[in-house]
Amino acid sequence: MRNLHTDIIIETVKDMCISANLYLAEDMEKSLRRAAEIEDGKLGKKIMNQLIENMEIAAEERIPICQDTGMAVFFVNVGQNLHIEGMNLSDAINEGVRQGYTEGYLRKSVVRDPLMRENTKDNTPAIIHYDIVPGDKLEITIAPKGFGSENMSRVYMLKPSDGEEGVKKAVLEAVKEAGPNACPPMVVGVGLGGDFELAAKMAKKALTREAGSHSPYEHIARIETELLEAVNKTGIGPGGLGGKTTALAINIETYATHIAGMPLAVNMCCHVNRHLTKVL
Repeated sequence: MRNLHTDIIIETVKDMCISANLYLAEDMEKSLRRAAEIEDGKLGKKIMNQLIENMEIAAEERIPICQDTGMAVFFVNVGQNLHIEGMNLSDAINEGVRQGYTEGYLRKSVVRDPLMRENTKDNTPAIIHYDIVPGDKLEITIAPKGFGSENMSRVYMLKPSDGEEGVKKAVLEAVKEAGPNACPPMVVGVGLGGDFELAAKMAKKALTREAGSHSPYEHIARIETELLEAVNKTGIGPGGLGGKTTALAINIETYATHIAGMPLAVNMCCHVNRHLTKVL
């Protein structure tokens, strides 16, 4: 049994909140630069170059890549042989968020009650998803999520008979409905299977997967490739103003499901697609 004190977790989470908002993830930077090279429309190429310039200025000046620094979302893998010392783990993560968003001068976007709308003034509470895994490590992935793209996300309860074509149709429909509102070029996370809530969780987690990677399942990897091609043929383009690059990646995560259903969730994210992982 290995011990880990929450003081270390708090400091790590604080730093992750700041870094994820100031520096574009390496996979996203590569995807963005690659897309800018192949974009041949005059306006589309101009917008892509502006996005790259914005990314570079953010890193150099240590200011957020996007003014919407998001709601803090975490995927946390807890080793079953790890003992957390100090405070409650969720409280520690939230304390890290409080410190990170306050000390990092990041925009506080969380309201305590959905109807009363009073700002918590420190961007807590975070949304935390836990999984118990083998080992004695704590793996923390942060994915701050802005709501311009989040509001464009969809859940579909498809029928098994809808099959592969139904999946493709739903994802393409969601992208077209989102249009410029999801701040393209976007990354599209897809959760297929499980049940209503698991599909949505998988779609969000899919956004943290490396852009350009593919599902280990051959048929799903093929669908990712075909969907990306179809999405980029819509012509929505960078900023929604036309061009070849509407999406930088389509990432699909799957899980077993019931014989009577085929849940599908589509979670949109803008080109920033903040994600960062640390292992303690």
